[in-house]
Order: sequence, then structure tokens, then C-alpha cells
Amino acid sequence: MSPFDRKEAQVRALLEGPHPAVPAGLAAAAAAHGRRMLRRRRALRRFGWTVLCAAALAFAVWAALTHPWVTPPADVSPPLEGW
Repeated sequence: MSPFDRKEAQVRALLEGPHPAVPAGLAAAAAAHGRRMLRRRRALRRFGWTVLCAAALAFAVWAALTHPWVTPPADVSPPLEGW
């Protein structure tokens, strides 16, 4: 018997045997866990969008104040010729 056949036989034996009793509050606990996960995911998504909007606003204010698209003035004067 190959290892695969042995594992398949064990799984079949588990499925054909008596099934264990399900705890009484399992469905309610699973539903509560799902609600907590959804609430947490929704809060993280809102936080992410808030941070993204704040970063975009900060970038817009910075760009409006510093004008990064303008070339900086030259600090060195052109060379003098003919002296």
C-alpha cells in the first residue's frame, strides 16, 4: 500500500465513523468573529484612505508653497571676459 493510499484510507475511515458533536455556541461565536473581522477591516480601510488623503493634501500644500517645478536661481555669476 502506497503512502497516498494509506492516507486516503485514514480519511475515509474518519469520514465514515461517528461525527463529533458540535458545541452549542459555535455558530454564534463564528458570526461574532466574522462581525469583528469586518469591522476591523472596514476601520483599516477608512484609516488608509484618511492617511492617503492627508498625504495628498500635504503634498499639494507643499507644492503650492515651494513651487518645485521652477528652476532655482543660479548662485554663480557668468564668467567675466575682456578684463
